[in-house]
Amino acid sequence: MNWDWEKLKDRQRQSGGGGGTPPQVEDIINKFKEFKLPGGPILIIIVLFVIVVWTSVFRIQVDEVGVIQRFGKYVRTETSGLNWKLPLGIETLSKVNVTQIRTEGFGAALVDPREKSRFRYTGSSESHNNMTLMLTGDLNVAEVPWIVQYKVKDPYNYLFKVRDVQRILVDMSEASMRLVVGDRSINEVISKRNEIAVEAKEQLQKELDQAETGIHVVTIEMKKTNVPKPVQPSFNEVNQATQEKEQMIYQAKEDYNKAIPAARGEAERTIRAGEGYALDRINRAKGDANRFNALYKEYAKAKDITKRRLYLEALKELFPKLGQKFIIDSNQKNLLPLLNLNKDNGVIK
Repeated sequence: MNWDWEKLKDRQRQSGGGGGTPPQVEDIINKFKEFKLPGGPILIIIVLFVIVVWTSVFRIQVDEVGVIQRFGKYVRTETSGLNWKLPLGIETLSKVNVTQIRTEGFGAALVDPREKSRFRYTGSSESHNNMTLMLTGDLNVAEVPWIVQYKVKDPYNYLFKVRDVQRILVDMSEASMRLVVGDRSINEVISKRNEIAVEAKEQLQKELDQAETGIHVVTIEMKKTNVPKPVQPSFNEVNQATQEKEQMIYQAKEDYNKAIPAARGEAERTIRAGEGYALDRINRAKGDANRFNALYKEYAKAKDITKRRLYLEALKELFPKLGQKFIIDSNQKNLLPLLNLNKDNGVIK
């Protein structure tokens, strides 16, 4: 089949096709030389000046610092205010907020759905659920959710020393929490959350400093700790039995503390009473012996007088106990008539 090349070229020229010879480099250079800007060299200088100023001057906010890199190498850190750097990409700027409190959550649901980067939601992920399941020191399993709040304290370490700061923060937080929880019983994990939070914070900060992450842990907040849902009924029964056991022990100790001191006090009182009675009997016996010895000495000096005195003292003690007395002389033959004037209802007193 023969082609009509002349008709084909005419058709391409009419349709605007590019079937002709491509433009040469010399033609492009000549056209560029012929092109002139409206303002001439002055406009070019102004444009270059604006570009230089735009790429060299920058502003750092009060809560930020600026990290300057020259061809990718760290050179300095700029503080807040108006600063400058080498233009046209020679030096690059990275702004780091050093006052913002960042949050990383473990096992905690999102507080605000718009802030998904602040929390790690573990409600639907099996791997994240396993992150909060921890073995305690008494070989029980506890579900321990917590939140880590931190901020940047060293921008240089934060940007250049660790490849993925957030990832290492997550891993070290989990390791620190497991280390602390593994040293405590399940009851301590549930009831002493503040102590665990403080100890975990110290452990996490130590690990982050050794890794040169440039992160300062502000606080660790422990959420409600409990056992996994499948074992909660059994765990509640165990707790109830433990509480009843402790209650019985406390009741027994209370009865013991009441009975034993009372018995000891009664025994001590009986002993003291016996000692007092023995001392009284001894003192009385000694007194009677001393009295007898004194009387004997007096009796030895004057037997008749002492004998009569003892007789009279005995009668003095005896007569008041005899009641009404009638004294009759054995030598009297007739009774002396007695007119008793003390009569009351015919009863002689």
